Amino acid sequence: MYAHLDDDLRHLPELLEATRAYAVRILRGLDERPVARPPARPRPVALPERGTGLAGAMEEFARRWEPGFSGSAGPRYLGFVTGGATPAALAGDWLTGTLDQNPTSALDSGAPDLERETLAWLRELFGLPAGYEGAFVSGATMSNLTGLAIAREWLGERHGVSVSDQGAAALGPVRVLSGSPHSSIGKALSILGLGRTALHPVELLPGREAVDVARLADALAALDGRPAIVVANAGTVNTVDFDDLRAIIGLRERYPFWLHVDAAFGAFAVLSPEHAHLLDGLAEADSVCVDLHKWLNVPYDAAVQFTRHRDLQAGVFQNAAAYLGTLGENPDFIHLTPENSRRLRGLPAWFTLAAYGREGHAEIVRRDIALAARLGELIEAMPAYRLLAPVRLNVVCFTLADAPGRVGELADAITASGEAFLTPTVYGGLPALRAAFSNWRTTGADVERVARVLAEFV
Repeated sequence: MYAHLDDDLRHLPELLEATRAYAVRILRGLDERPVARPPARPRPVALPERGTGLAGAMEEFARRWEPGFSGSAGPRYLGFVTGGATPAALAGDWLTGTLDQNPTSALDSGAPDLERETLAWLRELFGLPAGYEGAFVSGATMSNLTGLAIAREWLGERHGVSVSDQGAAALGPVRVLSGSPHSSIGKALSILGLGRTALHPVELLPGREAVDVARLADALAALDGRPAIVVANAGTVNTVDFDDLRAIIGLRERYPFWLHVDAAFGAFAVLSPEHAHLLDGLAEADSVCVDLHKWLNVPYDAAVQFTRHRDLQAGVFQNAAAYLGTLGENPDFIHLTPENSRRLRGLPAWFTLAAYGREGHAEIVRRDIALAARLGELIEAMPAYRLLAPVRLNVVCFTLADAPGRVGELADAITASGEAFLTPTVYGGLPALRAAFSNWRTTGADVERVARVLAEFV
């Protein structure tokens, strides 16, 4: 055995204890750590010939790289709808690396069954009936891609072709209809061979990011009975707007379409009694996207996809190799997503759900919603700023009232302060900022600190 490997193996308990202590120091310092940092790339070094062992590598990482990392695990990182990692989720993630399971096949361990139990818990959490089956994927982009891949196969059935066998060209032109599609939808359509031009935006309700269902009906009627894919939103990126899922489902009485719901973080609104009604109809969708490294607060990368068409899903993703697991009525995960192998993504989710249950995660959701509302109130009280939309759930979208062109400067100033991180966007044609609350650590004191930074800019 190579000398450094042999030495690290003999001293593994002490090395892991040192790693634990280092991680604890980072976590304890999150309040003081700059929330975000402008990129400052260290001078590259050559590949080590002999290496330095784990202790040496940790010293080099602590010196060259860790100081430049953001405080994205902390309470004032309000960009990208990013959660943190609850203590239980972090423990689950450490054990994921320790056990190093590949859960795509049931040939060698019970890891897939743990993921199935976790998926059943999540299905119950979101109010989906037992007919929905799920699988873990890397994030909302892959969840949307998986759902649309199954939709593509459904379209093939309607046209009498097997897309998984004959390719997307056998379908001919495809129409995908959506009001405010996330950027990952176009990316997924490109990867799936349907093309970005297959996506046809539908008119929105005035002053909203929600689709006008009457205009959606017109777009479906114009297809003269040809089946389509409808992508509905349960929580848009800029303003957390929700399409009227119940009204969209009502259109099925007249028109054939696959309903994919992008509920990347909006699905967690079901845990807020005041907002749960926004998800009425989710249980009748054909496929559903939910991101977990957002409001479930598990480490990157983790999301789930659900569908009530498991047979079509297996038709798309089946892997023909006897040594890689069975298909049958309960397919191994290798037959259900693009990946043949992956880490045990379900374990951090299992830990946080087992540790805190529905009530604990509902408290996080309700608190984040209240904190977003509070920041909205503070911004409204500042004449220099203007809210661009009501604070519907957990995102505050705003701009500079008299100088929206300076929003880029504002974003840079917030980052440079080290106090917070907000992401820029464009809403209603105006440059804007988004403050997205989904971290379990965030408190009212953090909101006040963010508000002070905003006040200082003007």
